Amino acid sequence: MLPNIEETQFREMVAGSTAQHPCYSAGAHEYARIHVPVAPVCNIQCNYCNRKYDCANESRPGVTNDVLNPKEALERFIHVRQSLDNLKVVGIAGPGDALAEFGKTKETITLIREYDPNITICLSTNGLMLPKYVNEIIGLGVGHVTITINAVDPAIGKMIYSRVNYEGLILKGEGAAARLMENQLQGLRQLSNSKVVCKVNIVMIKGINDHHIEDIVKTVKDNGAYITNIMPMIQVAETPFEHIPAVSHEEIYTMRKKCEKHIQQMYHCRQCRADAIGTLGNDLSLEFRSVKCKAEPLKKIS
Repeated sequence: MLPNIEETQFREMVAGSTAQHPCYSAGAHEYARIHVPVAPVCNIQCNYCNRKYDCANESRPGVTNDVLNPKEALERFIHVRQSLDNLKVVGIAGPGDALAEFGKTKETITLIREYDPNITICLSTNGLMLPKYVNEIIGLGVGHVTITINAVDPAIGKMIYSRVNYEGLILKGEGAAARLMENQLQGLRQLSNSKVVCKVNIVMIKGINDHHIEDIVKTVKDNGAYITNIMPMIQVAETPFEHIPAVSHEEIYTMRKKCEKHIQQMYHCRQCRADAIGTLGNDLSLEFRSVKCKAEPLKKIS
């Protein structure tokens, strides 16, 4: 898993850094996080995804009320930071992919880090561009990265991804899935070898990859994942998978228990919006929408 570090030592090492991260630790339910929606572009197309930016009544990944530029993200962070004493984490989870336009993500992290050097920063990505940006991610002090990996077999992956845009080259079929998976696993290894805590999200899709989940879990565990989060596909209109029924809570629970023998499982995921704010059990994003900070000099937090 990690060179010269036993798995138990690694878990002890990261226990402190994840203890206040609500997306990684079930015991961190009293701590808040903010997702800043600065990454609107996505470089792959999943057959279950249809991103809508202004959909206040939906709570799912890829949905946000607005898209912010890095300076606006800093303003929102400052306002939330001053309002919520329990804020511990800033995440960039879309509404597209955090690495598809990495310049925006990098600038956002840099601005927030300058204001508050102690805040935990995390990213969510499909992993396509991880090998290109992994060193910069580590250099920015990102401590947690979530990678969505829905298959480790290109024959299955081609049913999930309709296309992959790899630096301007449009790939389809098994070739697209193979390129995506190779980059995902390479990036996962590089991050974990650099002591970045990695969570792997797996969207369980009935009749597509539900028989393949345990293979994914074993593979990502061998490549350095700290925890996996098996979650149900959410039916979304106007997508190729809109008529595929979601797996039940019982099916998800059974699969998590089955995979628990391989790696730690996440049981408390809420499949959050790209602009979520607050604790996992109390989303306050509606209260902070369209709120600007007062025009006053920034005071860095020491």
